Amino acid sequence: MRTPGGSLTAVARPGVAAGAGAHYLAPMPLPRPARPSVLWNDLRAFWRERPRHQWLAGTLAVAIPIGIIVAFYLDSNTNLRPRATIVYVDSWRADRSDDAIKAKQKTDLEQRRAAEAERQRQFKQLDDRLNRLGI
Repeated sequence: MRTPGGSLTAVARPGVAAGAGAHYLAPMPLPRPARPSVLWNDLRAFWRERPRHQWLAGTLAVAIPIGIIVAFYLDSNTNLRPRATIVYVDSWRADRSDDAIKAKQKTDLEQRRAAEAERQRQFKQLDDRLNRLGI
């Protein structure tokens, strides 16, 4: 509706989009189903126009997520069951004396301390190398 000055004003009417013509509220037709060959031809035409770097980017965009999914799948099959552990048992005579037991424990303790000292020396050597590199 026009006012005396010539501008348009909206007239309030009840209903959806009142006064604006309801032609856009009609049901929208569904698109026709396309054949797979039409889709294939469309994709070929689209990619034929693309430069090489877009091919590379597209390939990487597909390959990287596939690689991540494959890595997760392969990792999911690890550590499901605990591995079999081998327990070594020393067989001792039943008539051993306490002095023989204590002597064996003393030699075992010395061997263990020597192994720990060697391992500590190896870690110290690694630490010195890393310090020389500034790490």
